[in-house]
Amino acid sequence: MLPDSFIFAILLTFLAAIMAWGFVDAKPFGIVQAWYKGFWILLGFAMQMVLILVTGYAIAISPPAEKFLDWLATKIKSPIAVYGIVTLLGCVFSLISWGWIVLTAVLGRELARRVKKVDYRLLAACVYTSFLPWHGGLSGTIPLVLNTPNNFLIKTKVLTETIPTTITLLSPMNIAVALGLLIVLPALMMLMKPSDEHVVEHNDMLSDEHKATKPMTVAEEAESLSLKESNLSDILNNSTIIMIIISLGGLWFLVNHFYTKGFDVNLNIMNFLFITIGMICHKTPFRYVVATKRSCSNVSGIVLQFPFYAGIMGIMVHTGLGNAIAMWIAGTATIATFPFISFLIGGFVNFFVPSGGGEWAVVGSTIVGAANTLGANMAPDQLTSFIARCSMAIGYGDAWTNMIQPFWTLAFFPIIAAGTKMQARDIMGYTFV
Repeated sequence: MLPDSFIFAILLTFLAAIMAWGFVDAKPFGIVQAWYKGFWILLGFAMQMVLILVTGYAIAISPPAEKFLDWLATKIKSPIAVYGIVTLLGCVFSLISWGWIVLTAVLGRELARRVKKVDYRLLAACVYTSFLPWHGGLSGTIPLVLNTPNNFLIKTKVLTETIPTTITLLSPMNIAVALGLLIVLPALMMLMKPSDEHVVEHNDMLSDEHKATKPMTVAEEAESLSLKESNLSDILNNSTIIMIIISLGGLWFLVNHFYTKGFDVNLNIMNFLFITIGMICHKTPFRYVVATKRSCSNVSGIVLQFPFYAGIMGIMVHTGLGNAIAMWIAGTATIATFPFISFLIGGFVNFFVPSGGGEWAVVGSTIVGAANTLGANMAPDQLTSFIARCSMAIGYGDAWTNMIQPFWTLAFFPIIAAGTKMQARDIMGYTFV
């Protein structure tokens, strides 16, 4: 069993401090000062990450999403179709928002309840596997950060300007990888279908003290919190007119943004888009409040750990350690090999920093610095494209090793494992493949 990811954040802080002391001769208190100076760099970034998860989750538990899942569950009849459809749609959901893994979990759970001979362990593995493409999608932290004005790489002068999503998310390589995963992952999960005598169904995994009960919907919870007698506060809480007006304002801005700027997507735009869609889907202010309260139960790791990742970044930047590491990497890598080396670095660091945003905070300045050094003789457009490719390689490396460590099962286990005896070890053998 691995210790909590917060322990890794602390241990990585120790490691960065020791390396700064040993490799660049930083003074102990200077290291502490650099750590503190960096501690607050990512507050805005952390809030953006919180909103990506909360707003995506809120859409996933909205009535339109539930109606879609109910409709789909009536169309799928065989176990192998369940594995393929859950993985395929989960990949599509992940390309829209990494917070939508909850939608995949709800879909998988409902199909497992309705279709006989579905192995619930493999089904849960399908849900987790479908999470793999997320960093190449619309909520991918790295491409959105690179295109966000005044992001932390620009603030620390590692980058001089934003990198548009047209050369990260819409690059031919990223599109090819995403399409490849949409084909390969469902096929792979279907091939791992167990024989009928080895199938463990949802009912087989229910714990003795739990029964398969349908949880209260967001609308039902919102209604239960209203007072019995008519009053102004509940009229305002449950007003569709208020939500229509504010949602139309959001849509007006978004339509104008994409019409005038094309596919210009960054963290702020994605969060604003998800907030607007969420308000439309939930119809009333109070239902959206209930949905976001449910969503916020998954953000504690981001809130606690991001300041420590920022502290590591502070040590890297303000002691000169990051620049020294970048120069060392640049000395051992070539332009041809560095994207693949970045991919391996992304996969390795993910074991210790299992948040894509947190990992980018730790290694982003170093990777971009090394890419700048290696590509010093490139034309500006070529250098920007090279930085984008190496950065996306970090993202896919991060997503890759999620499949062999269980941190992000925390995002969907409250749904898929509710009332059952399921543990992360029940699915990791499948996702390791």
